[in-house]
Amino acid sequence: MSKFAIIETGSKQYLVKDGDVIFVETLKGHKGVGSKVAFENVLLTADGADVKVGMPGVSGAKVSGEILEEGRDDKVTVIRYRQKSRYYKKKGHRQPYTKVKIVSVA
Repeated sequence: MSKFAIIETGSKQYLVKDGDVIFVETLKGHKGVGSKVAFENVLLTADGADVKVGMPGVSGAKVSGEILEEGRDDKVTVIRYRQKSRYYKKKGHRQPYTKVKIVSVA
């Protein structure tokens, strides 16, 4: 069984292994595509029968990755409507994301 970890970034948790590609919320303070990123907030690591659960994080555990792409997701349209009262509001939203390839789980 391969080594995996559960990380937290952008108030969301992700289960990751080596070579995984994940979409996370925009990471601030990085140089852009091709730059390295380290996830320090590791909640759980597992390597076969050896499982370490953090309270709240596993000390010394680190997950590193590489930024592949930065962009915005497809548009989501939100409509509010009340019948018989001439009330109609339409808004669109595109969520920014960062596409990250996991390089190593340590």
